[in-house]
Amino acid sequence: MSRTYPDEPASEFPAPPRTVTDKEGREVELVPADEADREAIVAMYVDFDPADRAQGIPPAKEEGIRNWLDTILDGDCVNVVARYDGDVVGHATLVPDRHGEHELAIFVLQSFQGAGIGTALVETLLGQGQRAGIEKVWLTVERWNDAAASLYRKVGFETSNAESFEIEMAIRL
Repeated sequence: MSRTYPDEPASEFPAPPRTVTDKEGREVELVPADEADREAIVAMYVDFDPADRAQGIPPAKEEGIRNWLDTILDGDCVNVVARYDGDVVGHATLVPDRHGEHELAIFVLQSFQGAGIGTALVETLLGQGQRAGIEKVWLTVERWNDAAASLYRKVGFETSNAESFEIEMAIRL
């Protein structure tokens, strides 16, 4: 597959660990996810509103969530979580594809959406990706999801394909 990426790489992104204060005044810790976070990530996805699932992820049932996490929490993916008061409230991942590029996926609990955590989580994930030597990141977003598309543009993603139901966006790290 031939994706279109910006000619110039993005600026440097902040890498984890870092702490941000969201628009609600909550101190949120952004850290690389590890095996110790697995149960807290499962709990977040069990609580995740089914209406916010996109393209079949995260899976709806706990067994499916666990199987999915077995795949993306391995050594080939880059994962960052957002923690508030000991709970995981957001998770973002860069998943390698067969072309040597990485697909971005991000999920933030509904009660934490709209407070800036998604932006901080994407920026931190991209910073972790830069540390890992990742150069090309892409994503798809549903055409109606203006909030997500705006977030991605804000951090530097550019539209690379808008001819289908979903918009494809890309960034060069």
